Amino acid sequence: MNRREFMKCAALAAVSAPHANRAGEARSAAGCVTYSRTIPVKHETDVFIAGGGPAGVAAAVAARSAGARVFLAEGHTCLGGMSTAGRVMVFMPWGDGTRDLATGFGTRVRSRLRKESRLKGANDLEAFKRIYDAEMKEAGADFRFYTQVIDVIAEGGAIQHVVCAAPSGVWAVKAKVYIDCTGNGDMAVWAGAQWKKGDKNGKMMPGTLVSYWDGIDWDRWAKEKPVGFAGSGQSFGAFLPEANRDGVLSVPDLHFSGIFRQDGGLGLANMGHCFNVDGTDEDSLTQALVDGRKSMTEYERYLHEYLKRGMENARLIATGELLGIRETRRITGDYVLSLSDYEARASFPDEIGRYAYPIDIHPSSADPAAMAEHVKQFNAKYRYKKGESYGIPYRILTAKGFSNLMMAGRCVSSDEMVQASIRVIPGCYITGQAAGMAAAMAADRSVAVQAVPVAELQSRLRAFGATI
Repeated sequence: MNRREFMKCAALAAVSAPHANRAGEARSAAGCVTYSRTIPVKHETDVFIAGGGPAGVAAAVAARSAGARVFLAEGHTCLGGMSTAGRVMVFMPWGDGTRDLATGFGTRVRSRLRKESRLKGANDLEAFKRIYDAEMKEAGADFRFYTQVIDVIAEGGAIQHVVCAAPSGVWAVKAKVYIDCTGNGDMAVWAGAQWKKGDKNGKMMPGTLVSYWDGIDWDRWAKEKPVGFAGSGQSFGAFLPEANRDGVLSVPDLHFSGIFRQDGGLGLANMGHCFNVDGTDEDSLTQALVDGRKSMTEYERYLHEYLKRGMENARLIATGELLGIRETRRITGDYVLSLSDYEARASFPDEIGRYAYPIDIHPSSADPAAMAEHVKQFNAKYRYKKGESYGIPYRILTAKGFSNLMMAGRCVSSDEMVQASIRVIPGCYITGQAAGMAAAMAADRSVAVQAVPVAELQSRLRAFGATI
């Protein structure tokens, strides 16, 4: 579409909208309103990607490397999602203890971060943002911030258009293949894809509002840090039982992943939980953010009066722009990666990568039994030996019943147990680059994503740097 055609369509939308609103008002009933409007198709592309987190950026760069036109919509103000705006401070393991597994796009990002970082220790988040921007620009991938997918038009098992809202208005994008990298699986669900959420009772892991602190005496902490309670090894959580007993925390908690050191007295803290949060519900998210920010003053008291040992002068600088969400929807694909696959260290003929992070399900309450089970699962029950890993089949990236819909990141097709392993940043890089490469191949051949020749996909991924 050229500029003249776009402006003509936009003008038509502007003229028709008031009439649509009046008709909608006339047909409103029982708390609902029916309306229609004409919107322009602002972008036509080969591969559309919803969400610019680690998986989305990896997908975009990989698709561009295969020659596809790419358009990515990101609702926030930067790329990276949890890895930047969510202030997640570390990558989590890259491999199985003997070799790297999150290679390819992940290798490029980590290498650049080492060169670009101006802060030592935990990830330099501003450098991270610049690196994602540069990767997209250098690849030639088109993307927009402040742009949110709000609806999907699908028919006959294929997406026809996605509808986006941005500061310029509401408009549509038409693509050959669509990749859901929203984390929540929003685009896939609105298209009508099957999905599951949480465990058998619908219970999901708690979220965390990551925070940034200054004034920490790291040298003293290194010398005097305490031993964690109940054999957990959690030095930072050593006195949480006492603090809970004394009512320091409005919401009692026994889990404190840690504060990750940066230059001087800086530290990024993964502490506190927002229990019972539903990342697909704006009411729940709003309350969790309010509660999470309020809890920071309580944790400051904990650091000063209970933990001490160099934490007496810690002061809050900022909290995450995004709430750290670990788990929401999992889109049902042509295969569901399961706990039995994880336990079997499974391999698959359509493997697009391997990973080895332990199953990391955060306790859903301050119940000591729940905390003990978490420690047992993470440190022993589901921890691999060096050199062990599980395969990631291509079929968990293709949405069941759809010919042109894929997913990457934490909403891939798995059960709730494996999701707790594959959800972290390196896992998102692995699934993202595979989805992007496959989407480019499907678009180029005008075939269903299920018809992509796996052997060729694997060959292209290896050339891209992936470990298979």
